[in-house]
Amino acid sequence: MQLNELKPGPGSRKVKTRVGRGAGSGLGKTCGRGQKGQGSRKSGGVPAGFEGGQMPLQIRVPKFGFRSRLALETGEVRLAELAKVAGEVIDLAGLQAANVLSRNMKRARIVLSGSIDRAVTVKGIKVTRGARAAIEAAGGKVED
Repeated sequence: MQLNELKPGPGSRKVKTRVGRGAGSGLGKTCGRGQKGQGSRKSGGVPAGFEGGQMPLQIRVPKFGFRSRLALETGEVRLAELAKVAGEVIDLAGLQAANVLSRNMKRARIVLSGSIDRAVTVKGIKVTRGARAAIEAAGGKVED
């Protein structure tokens, strides 16, 4: 095989439709644009979402909700998952090392779900009121 014998595989290159090349082509004269009107002009057409001057749907429908950017990088840790973390001091790095939190989480919050049976010290992690009471009841402490 020589360089001059190379050609693309069958069907990999689609031939561009040439319009305005006679009636026999099926796309002659008006080139498939119809007769007159905005869509027949060279720069005709309307932007996406335009409804002819009517109030567009995306404006008519009410806005609702809020998505916090902090929530994307804040992980939720259940109280029962603290048992997977080795050592007595639990911090963000320890949670990530134990695969309780993913690496892209920059902050965490411990919530009351399940129970804890050993005394641990929580450092630099937010703790809900119920989880704080459960940690302290098990003999642990929370340091902010």
